[in-house]
Amino acid sequence: MSKRHILLPGLLAVLLLAACSSPSSTPPAGSAASASAASAASAPAPEASAPAASTSTATPAAPASVPAAAATVAATPPPVAPPADTGRWVEGKNYFRIEPAQPTDDPSKVVVTEVFSFACPACFHFEPIMDKIAASLPAYAKVEYLPAGFIPTEDWPAFQRAYFAAQALGVDARSHDAMFNAVWKTGELATDNLVTGQLKSKMPSLEQIAGFYAQYGIKPADFVATANSFAVSTRVRRADQTIQAMGVVGTPTLVIDGKYRLDVASAGGYPQTIELVQWLVQREGARLGNAK
Repeated sequence: MSKRHILLPGLLAVLLLAACSSPSSTPPAGSAASASAASAASAPAPEASAPAASTSTATPAAPASVPAAAATVAATPPPVAPPADTGRWVEGKNYFRIEPAQPTDDPSKVVVTEVFSFACPACFHFEPIMDKIAASLPAYAKVEYLPAGFIPTEDWPAFQRAYFAAQALGVDARSHDAMFNAVWKTGELATDNLVTGQLKSKMPSLEQIAGFYAQYGIKPADFVATANSFAVSTRVRRADQTIQAMGVVGTPTLVIDGKYRLDVASAGGYPQTIELVQWLVQREGARLGNAK
């Protein structure tokens, strides 16, 4: 989905449920309809309780008062029974099995991964929902973020590299929501003209992004050096490989413990996305018992 289309009033509510997608990616068999721009017309309308659609200059629904990368309590969960399978959530329709499952970096937790980009408008509008998901997780689960670099013409690779640099420098959690605001609210690092919705002819540079992170005590020169480092370049390559292996072709996409993939359209709306994530997390926690 092109960000330049999000200001069309009649389509805005529908497009917010569609993922920003890679123009060169082919959706995997059985993937959610929101994985491509062509699915926007068929995506379900937001539930009444979903954040209200707005123009790109408006402030999204206030996020829950939790850090972007929610802290979790290191604890061994008590044994719990698997959630009842009422038939509400259907594999292959609401969520999709990842074959083979991808390993997570924390076997002690059920990991909820959001594949996202700061340059993706759908991710910006989804962020308050992601904060609610993070706040709702049990102690044996946690949220992680995996930046995608799908669209070079809209500066996705620069923001992908910037996220890993911020993570390496220890400021990713504190700056996560503020970075979204810098791109889509204040326009400090905007890729679009926030009035017309048209793509800018010049994208934010790593040096400009480094200026944003200076407010968190990071010297711009240090940020740029970290962003261009071998370590960050390695993480970018691994992220691209992992995203491809998980069958993700659009953002925002959620992956539960490296095993299941879903998005807002496949779940049926914002509230349903929260409920489906909770259901899958509980099921994984119960199945793995004290190992999780």
